Amino acid sequence: MSRYARAERQALADLLLALGPDAPTINEGWATRDLAAHLVLRERRPDAAGGILLPPLRGYAERVRRRLAAQPYDDLVARVRRPPVWSPVSNPLTDELANTMEFFIHHEDVRRASPGWQPRDLAPGLQAALWKRAAPMARLALRRFPADLYVQAPGHGEISVGRGGDRLRLVGAPAELALFLSGRQRVSRVQLDGPPEAAGRLRTAGLGM
Repeated sequence: MSRYARAERQALADLLLALGPDAPTINEGWATRDLAAHLVLRERRPDAAGGILLPPLRGYAERVRRRLAAQPYDDLVARVRRPPVWSPVSNPLTDELANTMEFFIHHEDVRRASPGWQPRDLAPGLQAALWKRAAPMARLALRRFPADLYVQAPGHGEISVGRGGDRLRLVGAPAELALFLSGRQRVSRVQLDGPPEAAGRLRTAGLGM
């Protein structure tokens, strides 16, 4: 595994164990047990993992996830910590691409649900890796947003996206932009400039998956 994907995975597993199965996350309706079950399903149940992205399979995936969540919590976290090498998303060839963003975001889903959280001081290499994933995420998530939107990660890059209209500027560290663009706008530390109505639409838009 890449060092960033592995580090975020291990840090998340440590935090899941420290907080226990019923701690909150910022994912609506999910406690830590539910998040752990989601990660196990994603890596170990290819028959159900398609439901994460495909609405026709979502009901089956949710039933599998609930069954996983009912299993002993320590066993769930152990499976999060040690991914199977046969998994399409966690083998040595795909881990960095598939899991650096995934585990960073879910680590923050748990961290930022606790009072008094603060952004971490992340390694420059991790910020750079997150920008490589956040930029195409912005192009996909915001391509039809009704504004002329400028997304900037100082020191890393910038892109223009949207279908035109009011001019907006979204500025932040790659980590914060990754959270914003994955639908975690309410806990992301970004600067959003532009007409208040258009900015408000972006802050409440259904981004992410």
